[in-house]
Amino acid sequence: MPKKKVTSKIFILDTNVILHDHTCIYQFEENDIVLPIVVLEELDKFKRGNDLINYQAREFVRLLDEIVGDELFNGGKPLGPTLGKLRIETGKPYSQELKNSFHEDIPDHQILSIAEYISKANPDRKTILVSKDINLRMKAKSLGIQAEDYKSDQVRDVHILEKSVAVFDNFSPELIDKLYHEGSFSMLAVDWSYKPEANECFILKGGNSSVLARYDAPNKLVRRLEKKSVYGIKPRNAEQTFSIDVLTDPEIKLIALTGKAGTGKTLLALAAALEQHRQFEQILLARPIVALSNRDLGFLPGDAMEKINPYMQPLYDNLGVIKHVFNARSPEYQRIEELQKDDRLVITPLAYIRGRSLSNVFFIIDEAQNLTPHEIKTIITRAGEGTKMIFTGDLQQIDSPYLDIKSNGLAYLTERMKGQDLFAHINLLKGERSFLAELASNLL
Repeated sequence: MPKKKVTSKIFILDTNVILHDHTCIYQFEENDIVLPIVVLEELDKFKRGNDLINYQAREFVRLLDEIVGDELFNGGKPLGPTLGKLRIETGKPYSQELKNSFHEDIPDHQILSIAEYISKANPDRKTILVSKDINLRMKAKSLGIQAEDYKSDQVRDVHILEKSVAVFDNFSPELIDKLYHEGSFSMLAVDWSYKPEANECFILKGGNSSVLARYDAPNKLVRRLEKKSVYGIKPRNAEQTFSIDVLTDPEIKLIALTGKAGTGKTLLALAAALEQHRQFEQILLARPIVALSNRDLGFLPGDAMEKINPYMQPLYDNLGVIKHVFNARSPEYQRIEELQKDDRLVITPLAYIRGRSLSNVFFIIDEAQNLTPHEIKTIITRAGEGTKMIFTGDLQQIDSPYLDIKSNGLAYLTERMKGQDLFAHINLLKGERSFLAELASNLL
């Protein structure tokens, strides 16, 4: 085996990096990886549980078990022909500078002591602490240790979820008339410099007319969209009209609905699901449980379901909005009751769907901005035949302490799937709640 170049780097991993992506050790190319022993201790605390974070811990332990060997504690074990070595580093004594700066003996400071030791022991190589905890990164930098976020799955275009609907003024009145009379026109037959992405929606204005349209990539057609209601819910703006159109298109299997609170993301997705309930065996609404203000489920009274229900309440609220559109004796209202009674309409924590087969399911994942890219991938790869998945979320409401605009799963999904025929992304900008709610959303 050729001798490793001295220019390769040494990366020291924090626990949260592994809980974010259990395959992270394979993402550092030819560079070496150091795993502090305290990280293994912390991972052991996360192995039990049904949350996605527990799954990450278990998978990493299994992965580590496959590459176990004495080399892990003695020089490191190669991870592959083109990859660096992985080694586990035991605890190191605190330097005087570290003792003076940080008095507590906690896992973070133990990781810092190892990073400091390795940095001084390898002056000819760059040593970098990788952590998703900004506080730990700042502590490391205060000691002169280079630190950075885990970047392998971060999006390159941070504005991808901020896009607004494209509006084309001075568009050909003839083509607009064609859309109204024939319903579509071929991109091959017109001289239009703009190259739309698959399922991109836009507003065309020309003369005294305007039209809502969507690009049908497989057929190279621009199709006119009509405003239509779904299960009693009527669109209030162009963005909601676009959302309903892609939600009810059987050819689009994967959808991302983004936007601030009050734009109707979850409501529209649920209404569209109910409108198409005959086409699916089950409607699933799920959301990750991310406790606010550092208060986990243990602080809440009651059994497991009673603890979980407060986190599911926003989904029940949206269902309530739809139910109240109809009279309690109406067939539409009774159908919702029947769907719930027969477990064909289920509201559940996301962790509870693990291990399930998701065939012929209309699956709505709410608050997807709190999922990691790997969690998103895990969910989508469970999709069976006939399943449609809708991810909704607001990037301004990321509750996970280790995710941000660049690293969350919703942004990752949207960037990677952009341009695919079976994928659509609609960003809803206009709030449709009360004036007070809209004002607070914009100003506070």
